[in-house]
Amino acid sequence: MTAENPLGDRLDDDDYPAYTMGRAAEMLGTTPGFLRAIGEARLITPLRSEGGHRRYSRYQLRIAARARELVDRGTPVEAACRIVILEDQLEEAQRINAEYRRAASQAAPDGPGMS
Repeated sequence: MTAENPLGDRLDDDDYPAYTMGRAAEMLGTTPGFLRAIGEARLITPLRSEGGHRRYSRYQLRIAARARELVDRGTPVEAACRIVILEDQLEEAQRINAEYRRAASQAAPDGPGMS
């Protein structure tokens, strides 16, 4: 961080809790109540300011936006949150599986009968 820019690169950090509940709701085109509901469903856990106010990161807003898409299509909030959690878990499992495949292919001999 520099004296000229005390925030440094934090605003470029997807995990930096830069948005108030009101601003987050406005950006998502939803209500603070929706953000509270997905928090209660444990989809996202906003950080709290020293004064106890919720603060959301860009990453959390992307997750909330996905849940909102599902809710807008008629999915109940609890079910939408579960779907988003499962999608996230699947994506992580696929990423790990791809890493294992890469490691296995690099460790494998160059062809049959090469032992």
